[in-house]
Amino acid sequence: MGSDPGLRLVRSREPNDVDALVGRVAVGDSDAFSRLYDAVAASVYGVARRVVRDPERAEDVAQDVFLEVWRKAPSFNDARGSAKTWILTIAHRRAVDAVRRNESQKKYDGRASVDEVTREEPLDGLIEAEEHGAVRDCLETLTSLQLESVRLAYFNGYTYPEVATLLDKPLPTIKTRMRDGLIRLRDCLEGAR
Repeated sequence: MGSDPGLRLVRSREPNDVDALVGRVAVGDSDAFSRLYDAVAASVYGVARRVVRDPERAEDVAQDVFLEVWRKAPSFNDARGSAKTWILTIAHRRAVDAVRRNESQKKYDGRASVDEVTREEPLDGLIEAEEHGAVRDCLETLTSLQLESVRLAYFNGYTYPEVATLLDKPLPTIKTRMRDGLIRLRDCLEGAR
């Protein structure tokens, strides 16, 4: 095989350009962010498109992913894996969340029209208030880490890894506290009946 003097092999300066770019994005380098976008946008869109199916929603998910990458780049830890894997994991989570929100909205929209027609009886309001009080009382039995974890996951919709990041705790610790907290809640609510 002959060598053409006009062609040359260009090798990456870094072992993994995406890792290097995320490192530069972490310090606010917008040029690196633009190059990172060019390097992984097609993959991010592809993951989102496979999960949400709708091209426009996949674009929205991809935009959310890149906003999150920009914000969370300083917390990226290359000891846990490559930057591209980290970004595609964010893309998958965001896409799944979008599908869940869409399904939840469809269910809510279907119920809203029925709920508007039915009249709420005074007894229904009393039962609902009593249930809310029981939940509040049971939430007070949780430790502060359990309570914060449950609030973030179930009331704010964060995933377990996101809760771990927000609370700056190891993921196994969060999973254990969530499990223990949910068991405690279940036992407390069953006792309140």
